[in-house]
Amino acid sequence: MRGGRHVAAVSGASFDLATGECLALVGESGCGKSVLASALLGLLPGNARTAGTAVIDGTDLLSADERTLARTVRGRRVGLVPQSPAAHLTPVRTVRAHLEETLRELAGTPRAELGRAAVAAAERAAFPPALLDRYPHELSGGQAQRAATALALVGDAPLLLADEPTTGLDRDLVHRTADELRRHTDDGRALLLITHDLAAAERIADRVAVMYAGRIVELSAAGRFFGRPGPRHPYARGLLAALPERDFTPVPGMPPELGALPDGCAFAPRCDRASGACGTAPRFEDGVACHHAEETDRA
Repeated sequence: MRGGRHVAAVSGASFDLATGECLALVGESGCGKSVLASALLGLLPGNARTAGTAVIDGTDLLSADERTLARTVRGRRVGLVPQSPAAHLTPVRTVRAHLEETLRELAGTPRAELGRAAVAAAERAAFPPALLDRYPHELSGGQAQRAATALALVGDAPLLLADEPTTGLDRDLVHRTADELRRHTDDGRALLLITHDLAAAERIADRVAVMYAGRIVELSAAGRFFGRPGPRHPYARGLLAALPERDFTPVPGMPPELGALPDGCAFAPRCDRASGACGTAPRFEDGVACHHAEETDRA
């Protein structure tokens, strides 16, 4: 709820995610990507409401109570690399203390082995062991990001939600982080990668889901999406065209307010293919929600 009005931050999102698979969820800021991740872990504000199902190992995450989420889901079955890692770290505890507690609780590491295990966990996420005794406020944004990634990987949860895990990292560290997340996935776990970094997504994703105005508008194999024939939705094609190594042309216009969506297709006011048909909301069919998908295919 916002300003006394109900706002649908995410609507009709439907996908599956297999073990050993990475699904990249991409889209502009404010489209609902992080809200989706928060909903799966019961981390939405108290005035938020969810509907539908999200099942992992027989547990519906959307209907589970706080006790179940805290004791059997978070960290154990679903790990999280948060979008704002500094806000999720306890300010009066060092990174080492965070890691050692997580190793004890989730991995059952014996006390005598905690020091060595904490160093190994830090190195896994490219966090410098020399910084383990620093407090969160003493870390740069990129260092806090790597600390949060190290914590998320400790439990080897069957599903990992990585929300912008490469923010604040230089390109070399982006590659190292992405490759470690891919190794985590290849060991038989699932990864939902929420990212603005399409280069990182191209590096490790098996499939790509594109979200716009709270809805998934395209779901495609990564090879098709980043290669040929390319995305089918005009918005998805625009995201790729905005990359410096491609056309470096931004998507025109601004995303709509979720509380004031236009009638029909939410992307129509920004779309060069918009027509009268776009006054009706397109159905999500054959992996895309667009009245002009066939035209895009032919183009």
